[in-house]
Amino acid sequence: MTASPVRTLAAGAGGQVVLLAVLAVTAGLTPAALVAGLGYTAVGFAALTAAARRFGVTALGPADLVTLSRSALVGGVTALVVDGDAPTALVVAIASVALALDAVDGRVARLTGTMSPFGARFDMEVDAFLILVLSLFVARELGPLVVAIGVMRYAFVAAGWVLRWLRADLPPSLIRKTVAAEQGIVLAVAASGLLPDTAALAVVGFALATLTWSFSHDIGWLYRNRPAAAVPEAELSTARRVARRVATGLAAGLVLAALLAPNDLGRYTVTAFTRLPVEAILVAGMVLVLPARPRRLVAATAGIGLGLLTIIKFFDLGFNETLARPFDPVFDWSFLGPGVDFVRTSVGDVGATLAVVGAVVLALAVVVLMMLSVLRLSRVVVDHRRGSTRTVTVLGLVWAICAMFGVQFAPDTPVAARSAMSNAYHDLRQIRAGLLDPQAFAREAADDDFRHTPGDQLLTALRGKDVLITFVESYGRVAIEDPEIAPEIDALLDSGTDRLRAAGFDSRSAFLESSTSGGGSWFAHATLQSGLWINNQRRYDALTTGDRLTLSNAFRRAGWRTLGVAPAITRDWPEGRYFGYDHVYDAFNVGYEGPRYAYAKMPDQYTLSHLERAERDKPNRQPLMAEIDLVSSHTPWAPLPTLVDWDEVGDGSVFDPQPAAGKRSKDIWPDPVKVRAAFGDAIHYSLETLVSYVETHGDDDLVLVVLGDHQPAPIVTGKGASWDVPITIISRDRAVLDRVTPWRWQPGMNPSPDAPVWRMDTFRDRFLTAFGPRSEAAQQVAAR
Repeated sequence: MTASPVRTLAAGAGGQVVLLAVLAVTAGLTPAALVAGLGYTAVGFAALTAAARRFGVTALGPADLVTLSRSALVGGVTALVVDGDAPTALVVAIASVALALDAVDGRVARLTGTMSPFGARFDMEVDAFLILVLSLFVARELGPLVVAIGVMRYAFVAAGWVLRWLRADLPPSLIRKTVAAEQGIVLAVAASGLLPDTAALAVVGFALATLTWSFSHDIGWLYRNRPAAAVPEAELSTARRVARRVATGLAAGLVLAALLAPNDLGRYTVTAFTRLPVEAILVAGMVLVLPARPRRLVAATAGIGLGLLTIIKFFDLGFNETLARPFDPVFDWSFLGPGVDFVRTSVGDVGATLAVVGAVVLALAVVVLMMLSVLRLSRVVVDHRRGSTRTVTVLGLVWAICAMFGVQFAPDTPVAARSAMSNAYHDLRQIRAGLLDPQAFAREAADDDFRHTPGDQLLTALRGKDVLITFVESYGRVAIEDPEIAPEIDALLDSGTDRLRAAGFDSRSAFLESSTSGGGSWFAHATLQSGLWINNQRRYDALTTGDRLTLSNAFRRAGWRTLGVAPAITRDWPEGRYFGYDHVYDAFNVGYEGPRYAYAKMPDQYTLSHLERAERDKPNRQPLMAEIDLVSSHTPWAPLPTLVDWDEVGDGSVFDPQPAAGKRSKDIWPDPVKVRAAFGDAIHYSLETLVSYVETHGDDDLVLVVLGDHQPAPIVTGKGASWDVPITIISRDRAVLDRVTPWRWQPGMNPSPDAPVWRMDTFRDRFLTAFGPRSEAAQQVAAR
């Protein structure tokens, strides 16, 4: 007797629950992972039983049982991916079995003659969900754009709810099946970690490109073969004319906006959109001379390319506003992870997931809309061939004349525009340079004069000193030179110099050119520590998996106890082992019981107070070297803490009333005047805290190196600002300051505009040379 489909599906659900139980025992699934797995089981059972009734299925065939087994495996993969800490090998192994069985169920159906619409739909849905889950897994390493692979099919289905013609059946296509199978295989390989990041990004990008092309091809076929609506002829004629003209106008406006829109908000003016784009003229000319099939291929390719350029332009707008530079299509995907973390902190996991999915759907919509717009305009051009030929000829001549004579309606805004081609060329050069960068970086990292220097020949002039390399977040040149911000900061630095001199300390200051601006503090930290130019995540990852000597490792080799003091770290930080820290103090192991201040988990005063109590107050200890990150001056610069008596800091609860009494971020953002004032207040607090710390806890063995990590965002600096940050060395020991005399740094904590400027990656070698054994060669290096 054949079992009913409901009983068979219930048995399959039971098998999936057993698999989840096994994974819970062996892999230690979190509650969230179990809920996800059980939710997949429950929803799948309900959907399949409803579908079986709808399709009139009386019993599941052999192929359906294979697909049901695959579905159970996909439920296991879902739970493991949601878990987050599951072994990658286990995820890949189960996913690979599910992908391999995809080639089995179809063959079984054909051999047993049990092919059915229910089985085909069941197989397709299991495939689609597995690809979605794998795309989420791979996106953790390669960036959120990978999620587009998993979301694309669901976006297509959702579009069908609005556009009924998208629901029509498509003709069989071997290419479509191949592209679909390719996605799962590529994602599994990328998830395995067998490929280097660059290679994994390349194959996933190719898979995404082929999938985008496949969906675009199918959408085009469905659009061309959509059924005509039953409308009276006269009404149809008028309605069609109006609809076509509106659609053509919208398509033209969309394409022109994409071609002419600047990638910098500061250049958005009316004249920016009154230019003549050469790209439109060239594509229109090609459409006029090509046969039908090549014409459609050129139009579709141009549309997809324009869509991708538009997405990159959106990224450029954001990066120019926050990091003072355009988006790098190879390296900058790493910034999306911290962005998602920020959204998750603000609105929770569900909100962050919805935001990511929404962003991916929007990106896909941009590409599809751009492709459909160019296809529509190409048909209009061909349908009006004579007029289009004349128009293209005239516009081409006008463009050439304007280019020849440099005609422009506003400075730096030529009428003869070619910005889309220039942006594409720039992006392609960036991609090429990015793909070649790992080899160049490996050569740079291998050149290390201090790699094999023994500990007894390192930092001999600092023996017995506590050396605190202290980064002040967003402390850039603008803080001491901007006419609106600088007066308050300059006064503090000048008075701080006098106060410290009264306590027996002196200081020397200059500038360093940071490797980043507006954000990416970890790049600056790594640059200073390693003596290498770290300006992107790939270089940072390569550095922290290598053996390049860092400043903290040099101190450790020479006998210091080394510390990382990083109050912004809220998760495991394996890079700390590379930097050579004996111990890392993060947001959770410093005993802080006080309030949170926007980004900063604790005030800078507590960070320094805890270091004093936990380390410097210990008797009979080793000398200390610490990298300290002071983050109270991190955006959004409100609310800000205020200084209390150092003896009252305790566990930080003394700060409890402060956040409610201060300004909130929404009180100052996005007003540039208020933001700049809040930035100045934040820098003032961090620097005042440092001066007060040295006054209170400084001794003969304390040496501070105080510097900024990067300039703040352009909303503070304005456009075109340098990437310079102040740096100061403070000590009570005259012999320490004598060692840096050849550097020609200026006395005091406030460097003047003409103070020396070094690249930040030169500091490590200069520092190790200046404070190493005395030699003529060493002095020559230090003086350079």
